[in-house]
Amino acid sequence: MIANAAERAGITAAVSPHTLRHSFATHLLEGGADLKSIQDMLGHATDAMTRRYSGEVRQRLAAQQMPQVAPL
Repeated sequence: MIANAAERAGITAAVSPHTLRHSFATHLLEGGADLKSIQDMLGHATDAMTRRYSGEVRQRLAAQQMPQVAPL
């Protein structure tokens, strides 16, 4: 079902239920949601897995804020 929907949307990358779950958590974090709320929504027993999303979002935001410098 998910693969069919992705195909109809023109998405060529592999999409799975995990992809959607990961995207959901990442977008919540990018939107300012707190880790505890995301942990509860995803059903994580501990915050260790939820913190993984936080690290990925921080890395992505840092990369976006870095000025692009032309190579020497």
